[in-house]
Amino acid sequence: QAQLIESGGGEVQTGDSLKLSCTVSGSTFNGAVAWFRQAPGKEREFVAGIAILGGNTRYGNSVNGRFTISKEPAKRMVHLQMNNLKPSDTAVYYCAARLWGFITMPPPDEARYDSWGQGTQVTVSS
Repeated sequence: QAQLIESGGGEVQTGDSLKLSCTVSGSTFNGAVAWFRQAPGKEREFVAGIAILGGNTRYGNSVNGRFTISKEPAKRMVHLQMNNLKPSDTAVYYCAARLWGFITMPPPDEARYDSWGQGTQVTVSS
């Protein structure tokens, strides 16, 4: 069974940058990996996703242009570089994966992912 471990969360100020990483173990490194986030009192939201084999990416509207997702297959890692952070980016960020099958474009709906990390807190203060 796949295990996903997130790292890199923390507390920063508006305009700062932060890089999250997701390390995958216990499974093949195929399919797609995505980041979701959930702020207090809100539904979980798709942030970004990447297809492992083809490298196609997809971003949520609220982060497009500020966040960049990338993969490091040799280390079985996926990164989320977050720039120009805003207080509205404050949330618990979850790494999610579907590590089987060939996926050309990472799906934005969480039901399509069957492995999840525990989450890492990102807090952006004004």
